[in-house]
Amino acid sequence: MKATSVLFACLLLTGCAGLFGQGNREGVSSSLVDYLYPEGEKPPEQTAVTPNLELPLTVGIAFVPTYGNAALSEAERMGLLNKVKSHFEGRDYIREIAVIPEAYMRSGRGFQSLEQVARLYSLDVVALVSYDQVAHTDERTSSFLYWTIVGAYVVKGNENDVNTFVDTAVFDVASNKLLFRAPGVSDITSSTTYVEMDADRRATQQKGFEQAMADMTVNLDKELDVFKERIREDQSVRISYTPNYRSSGGYGGGGTSGIATLTVLALLIGVRRRQI
Repeated sequence: MKATSVLFACLLLTGCAGLFGQGNREGVSSSLVDYLYPEGEKPPEQTAVTPNLELPLTVGIAFVPTYGNAALSEAERMGLLNKVKSHFEGRDYIREIAVIPEAYMRSGRGFQSLEQVARLYSLDVVALVSYDQVAHTDERTSSFLYWTIVGAYVVKGNENDVNTFVDTAVFDVASNKLLFRAPGVSDITSSTTYVEMDADRRATQQKGFEQAMADMTVNLDKELDVFKERIREDQSVRISYTPNYRSSGGYGGGGTSGIATLTVLALLIGVRRRQI
């Protein structure tokens, strides 16, 4: 009996020594630079390029493809992108938002490939979403209870810590110039049993992407407002309008509000002339 107790104690100590200070770390990412500038290509100088955005715009949104382990299924990626689409739909300066499947993005790399996708969807602007996610699983002090079968099912001796970063870069297709970008972040920690560890990590990773994409959507909206103000001031982007465009005046002119203003001015001038 004494020998059995000593043996159990040794096994327990050995197990605990393996539990503390160790963990499982996994990372998934997609690189915007590697996708647009493959094989070490350098971005060209674009200081002299002045994009012309003709409103309303047809916008494409897609994830930058991964060429290793996929962090999300195609259905999950499309679901996240459709949430971003629904947030920006209905704005008068956007004609349509197209969610692009990753299969089309995988057909090649570089701006030439991106332009082919843009021609397929008749896009004026493309928003590319890249990401970096790190999941770290560690064992708590209570994990020594995994030595019992019940403990493996009941005790939450594992901790999943998932850090997610997404970045959306918006490009003008015709000039290949970056217009603006917006980040999104998420940091989630969850507790789980040994048996449910893998399932919990997967669920936490999915939730991390959802939170980071939601944060990015809010920041993208803010950066869009900053972009509007910036191009009014520095004229770094020209804005033109299709003949049938109707605007609320968000981009500084044109559309219904501009026409209404001119009509009122014409009427006032006519009244003044008759009075004179």
